[in-house]
Amino acid sequence: MKKIMLAVALILPLTACTQTERGAGIGAASGAIIGGVATGNVRGAAVGAAVGGVAGALIGNANEPGRCYYRDRYGRRYIDAC
Repeated sequence: MKKIMLAVALILPLTACTQTERGAGIGAASGAIIGGVATGNVRGAAVGAAVGGVAGALIGNANEPGRCYYRDRYGRRYIDAC
């Protein structure tokens, strides 16, 4: 029962996030676990979390529906609904 409550407590906050934030969170958590297991120390977990977070954010950003990049007449980029 404790494991289920812990899983719900960790996953529930991700429901209010965007795809980019979800991807970053899941990528960082997975990277930390994989880095920690592979190296057996905290430094490996930290590097894994950083790499996983960046990769997850990039993947999550690519999966956001309905968001398009636009440029105004001055060349500035902005994101808005398609």
